[in-house]
Amino acid sequence: MSAYSQELKATAKAMVAPGKGILAMDESNGTCNKRFAALGIDQTEDRRRAYRELILDTPNLSDYVSGAILYDETIRQSSSAGKPLTQVMKDRGIIIGIKVDTGAKDHPLCPGEKVTEGLDGLRERIAEYYQMGARFAKWRAVITIGDGIPSRTCIETNAHGLARYAALCQEGGLVPIVEPEVLIDGTHSIERCYEVTTETLKTVFNQLYIQKVVMDEMILKPSMVISAKGAATQATPEQVAAMTVDVLRNCVPATVAGVAFLSGGQTPEQSAQHLNIMNSTHKDLLPWRVTFSYARAIQQPALDYWKGSDSNVAEAQKLLRHRAACNSAASKGEYTPEMEKQAVTA
Repeated sequence: MSAYSQELKATAKAMVAPGKGILAMDESNGTCNKRFAALGIDQTEDRRRAYRELILDTPNLSDYVSGAILYDETIRQSSSAGKPLTQVMKDRGIIIGIKVDTGAKDHPLCPGEKVTEGLDGLRERIAEYYQMGARFAKWRAVITIGDGIPSRTCIETNAHGLARYAALCQEGGLVPIVEPEVLIDGTHSIERCYEVTTETLKTVFNQLYIQKVVMDEMILKPSMVISAKGAATQATPEQVAAMTVDVLRNCVPATVAGVAFLSGGQTPEQSAQHLNIMNSTHKDLLPWRVTFSYARAIQQPALDYWKGSDSNVAEAQKLLRHRAACNSAASKGEYTPEMEKQAVTA
């Protein structure tokens, strides 16, 4: 048992408090710059800081968001007023999280597959982040569905990495978000996604058990069971919700502190709708809080409006808060399409 066990349990519970989810704003500098470039925003540290300050200083964001996952650059930055962004988060009542993996790299001898790296030096990085105020962490593994893949090798290697990361986090005082993402890219059916997600989650939890990870001191961040973007037949929202819940019930121990979905290429509206059906239609089947840990599904409308201009900050924050509110409602089974029609700008 970790010396931080009671703190870990309390943090995990707070991360999935009723009506709240987790904001994933941990894009690497490279990813953030690509999104900026598409909108004509300068790809500089100053603009990245301004964007992250826009998000974290959004009024009343903590009504809908329990915590935010940061990138290494962000956890070290200060606001335009000179206040550390970690202090901005504390003042806003938002729990500080940090991405600790170093990215998905080509898996040796497994063409077309990735393995997430970052275990070397992780214990020391966790200790530093804890001292900086972080109380949870994230590690993302990616599983690709394609011709003859995923291989057993890829699933096992990534599950082992996730479990070792999670154990190190609990040892060092950070709640681990365990994120095995089955990618939406490709042409596969929802049935194939169901098969791969089942195999992936069962393997991940077997490895977590072997590494002695405590279930009520971690959060699972899975992808939904969904048709690939290029699938000839697209599953209905009701099918997505039902098949996702079925996989979770078959694979995830009831003692896990919570489930916070990634949006994984869905539109903002789709990700809210799918989450809502799980919490409205299937609520009685869920032993865990089922909520969101979205990135683009919350941020993109605000980023599109902001476009790097300081004069657009206030309106962009309204758009961000609106998306967070929609997903908060979905996490309670109270989201309706009419919420999308509500005016959020002056």
